[in-house]
Amino acid sequence: MPHNSDPFLLQLLVIFVWAKIFGELFEQMRLPAVLGEILAGIILGPFATGFVVPGPSVLSISELGAIFLLFSVGLETPPQELINVGRTSAGVALAGVVVPFALGFSYIILRGDPAKEATFIATAMVATSVGITARVLGDLQVLHTRAAKIILAAAVFDDILGMVLLAVVAGLAAATGVAWIQLGVLFAEAVSFALFMIFFAPRVIHRMSGRIKYMSMRDAPLVLALAICLGLSVAAQKIGMAAIVGAFFAGIAFAEYAPEWELRPRVGAITEFLTPFFFFTMGAQLNLSAFSRQTLTVAIVISILAILSKVIGCGLPMLREGWSTALKVGVGMTPRGEVGLIVALIGLNAKMITESGYAVVIIMIVVTTLFAPPILRILFHKETGVAEAQTTAAGE
Repeated sequence: MPHNSDPFLLQLLVIFVWAKIFGELFEQMRLPAVLGEILAGIILGPFATGFVVPGPSVLSISELGAIFLLFSVGLETPPQELINVGRTSAGVALAGVVVPFALGFSYIILRGDPAKEATFIATAMVATSVGITARVLGDLQVLHTRAAKIILAAAVFDDILGMVLLAVVAGLAAATGVAWIQLGVLFAEAVSFALFMIFFAPRVIHRMSGRIKYMSMRDAPLVLALAICLGLSVAAQKIGMAAIVGAFFAGIAFAEYAPEWELRPRVGAITEFLTPFFFFTMGAQLNLSAFSRQTLTVAIVISILAILSKVIGCGLPMLREGWSTALKVGVGMTPRGEVGLIVALIGLNAKMITESGYAVVIIMIVVTTLFAPPILRILFHKETGVAEAQTTAAGE
């Protein structure tokens, strides 16, 4: 390496390029790129080849990647759509939070592990990955179906409930013990924050929208959105919540104006650059020596519970519409992703879960992500066939 080269820049280059290479390989196999980026971190990280050892600066950039990842998800979630989706999706989402958390927490507690580790692992089992689910349904060309609409709406509600739960759990991580009064205050703060951002924050942005066009600053809407994203991330931390919670709700506040101000492609470009560092460092912090036979056994059980809890919990509210729809919705809600990874990392950094517990969560996320696509392809085979026939007819 040249004498005057910057090792930090070199690290950024290596991480970004290899994360993207692995991500592309997984995309070619019709699997989520996020799994490839995590695998790149595992293979090249300090616990395997040791080719890359992320320093403090890289870890800070990865945290920024998590913030922008959740900001982007929020931009795809107009609050009015959440309000209008009705009781069906809300019921599916609520069951999809309660059942996985209860099963995961109960199993870890019955094993004799600490309550805080059980809480973090159970929380990681809660949130459905909206991005992965939307990608799979889009590839199948079934986004127009009622089942797909319920899945996506419920997944968004699921993420919001997961964010609220994460806020409570993150506050718990900072506490010295389980103080029920403090826990109640944290929960009230989290719910109040969520309700304010869904119902009132968009009105504030609406009032500001008329004045933005008079600003001389270049890309004023983007500058405002980024400032509020970072500001709410700081505010969330100040009241004991995770920074990504603030970023997520900042995205929701701007979602209505995102198309008009072209925020999604612009923020998407920033996210596309930053998130590989986040997923790479996720994999790099996985200690392969933690994979004992006992850890693998726990991971297999947790993965099975994660799948069954969503299929049963999210499927039962849909039984009145038939077994087929219930299964589609249940399986469609199984992929875990970004939020689960972030919960696990917060727990690991706060020393609330062990390295073996972190490994369990990583395996659970990989298994649930790989499980859903082939099963959904089978369940939606009729709708997929119709879509392919219509595409062929249009081509002729």
